[in-house]
Amino acid sequence: MERKNVWSTYDPAAKEACYTFAEEYRQFLSSNKTERECVDTFVNEAEKAGFVELGRAIEENRALSPGDGVYQVWMNKSIALFRIGTEPMENGLNILGAHIDSPRMDVKQNPVYESDGYAYLDTHYYGGIKKYQFVALPLSLHGVFVKKDGETVILNVGEDEDDPVFFVSDLLIHLAQDQMQKSAATVIEGEALDLIVGNQPIVIDETAKADAAEGSEKKEEKEAAKEAVKAALLEILKRDYGIEEEDFISAELEIVPAGKARDAGFDRSMILGYGQDDRVCAYPSFRAILETPAPARTSICLLVDKEEIGSVGATGMQSRFFENALAEVMNLAGQYSDLAMRRTLANSCMLSSDVSSAYDPHWAECFETRNTAHLSKGMVFNKFTGSRGKSGSNDANAEYIAHLRSIFEKEGVAYQTAELGKVDVGGGGTIAYILALYGMNVIDSGVPVLNMHAPFEATSKADIYEAFRGYKVFLRDADMKN
Repeated sequence: MERKNVWSTYDPAAKEACYTFAEEYRQFLSSNKTERECVDTFVNEAEKAGFVELGRAIEENRALSPGDGVYQVWMNKSIALFRIGTEPMENGLNILGAHIDSPRMDVKQNPVYESDGYAYLDTHYYGGIKKYQFVALPLSLHGVFVKKDGETVILNVGEDEDDPVFFVSDLLIHLAQDQMQKSAATVIEGEALDLIVGNQPIVIDETAKADAAEGSEKKEEKEAAKEAVKAALLEILKRDYGIEEEDFISAELEIVPAGKARDAGFDRSMILGYGQDDRVCAYPSFRAILETPAPARTSICLLVDKEEIGSVGATGMQSRFFENALAEVMNLAGQYSDLAMRRTLANSCMLSSDVSSAYDPHWAECFETRNTAHLSKGMVFNKFTGSRGKSGSNDANAEYIAHLRSIFEKEGVAYQTAELGKVDVGGGGTIAYILALYGMNVIDSGVPVLNMHAPFEATSKADIYEAFRGYKVFLRDADMKN
C-alpha cells in the first residue's frame, strides 16, 4: 500500500493554500515557545473568533446554544475550547487533543551562582532529550517571575535580533580525547547543562573593596567583592526587571533554542524549528475548531501541558481539568447530570493529535519502511504506540479506523499509517490512553517529524496542511459513534 507524495497531487490552488497555512504556522511556532505563550495566543485568537471564557459564562449564567464557543484556561498552561453542537452531548463529542509542552531545560529554584569568573543559571532538563544536542547552541530564556505580592514579571530574552543569547559550553575538540570515548548518554551530564549568562564583574567602589578585604561586616559588599560577576548579573535583573535573587524561588523559566522557525530546503517544502512536538499538531487542531462554526456533535480542542513527562500534575491530561470543564459546559447547556456526563464521554471519539517519527534513511536500521511514516505522504494514524509488546499503548478499534478511512477518503485527505520504529528498538506514548479510560474511541493521529526532540525538528508543509484538513473533517463529522 504505497502512498503518494502529497506534493504530486496538488494543483496550483491547493499548493498555494498549503504554503499559506504553513507560513501562518511557522510564524506561530517562532513566537510561541512555551505553554504559557501558546495559551496566551490561543486565548487572543479564540476571543477574536467569538469564544467566551467559561468562567464569565458561568458568572453570567449564560445558556449555551448550538454554535456557541467557550474556552477554559487552566493555570495558564492548558486550554480547552468547546463548540456546542446541535445534537445532545450525550450522543458523544468529537475531540482533538494535543499537547503544548516540549522538551527543554528548566531553571532551578536556587539557580544563580558564579564559578571562576562566569555567572551561571543551574538547570534541570525537562522531557526526553539527547543532552549533547543542547550545548554550544544559542539559547533563549522564556518565562515568568511571580513576586510575593502577586506581581508577575514576564521574561523573554534571546529572540529579538538585538537581544543577547545564552549558551551551555562544551569542551573544545583539541582536549576532548577522553570525552569522545564516552557514550552519547553520558558525554554531557545533566548537571553540566548549566547556562552561561554573564562574564563581566560589577564595578566595586575601592573603599568598599578595602573594607571587604579588612573583614568589614557589610555582607553585601563582601559578597560583591567575592562574586563580582554574579553581583553584576543580579544588578542587571534588578535594574531591568525589578527582580531579586529570592524571586527565582517562585519563577518558571524555560530555556529553549533561540531564533525563528525557518523554511527548509531549496524548494521551501519543509519547516525547521523548535517545539514541533507537539505544536505542529496543536496549531492545526486549534485552527480546525475555529473554522468549525456549527457542528452536529459538540467539538472540543484540548491542548494540555506535561505530556513530555507523563501527563502528570494539575495541568497534565491525568488531572480532572477537562472533566470539570465539560461538566460546567454541559450544565450551561442544560444537559448535565453525572450519568449524562458519563454517557457523553463513553460515546465520544478522539484524535490524539501527536507526532510520529518520520523515516530517516540515514538511520534505516531503526525503521520498518512499510509501517513507518514518511515526510510528505500525509497525516499519520498510529493504531497503537507504546513499546515492544505494545506496553503502555492505546490500541484503536478496527471499526473506528474504518470510519475514519471513509470520511477522510471522501474528502480527499492524504493519510498514512505507521508505528514508532521497529518493534524491539524503542517506543513512546501520548495522551491517547488517558482519554481511552472513559471508554471512548481514540486513535493517535498527527504529523511525521524528523529530528524529534532535538533543538530543531523538521516537518513537511504538506503533512501539516493535510492534518489541518483532516482535523476539520473529523470535527464536522456527524456519524461518529462508539
